[in-house]
Amino acid sequence: MSKSEFSYEIVEEIGVLSENAKGWRKELNLVSWNGRPPKFDLRDWGPNHEKMGKGVTLSNEEFEALSQLISKM
Repeated sequence: MSKSEFSYEIVEEIGVLSENAKGWRKELNLVSWNGRPPKFDLRDWGPNHEKMGKGVTLSNEEFEALSQLISKM
């Protein structure tokens, strides 16, 4: 696999935050990248998960810290 190639598997679809008129959805999922353990992933996905936009990937510890920050708001 070259540097530009990668693989992913959506292990669990947690939820959809929004959807635009073209069917792209901002989703929170558990995603395994290149066969590694899954991480929390927040990004835009095209219909049927065929295309993806830039996103943010968080470890369990980072996701827990984010959850605590949000709960304090």
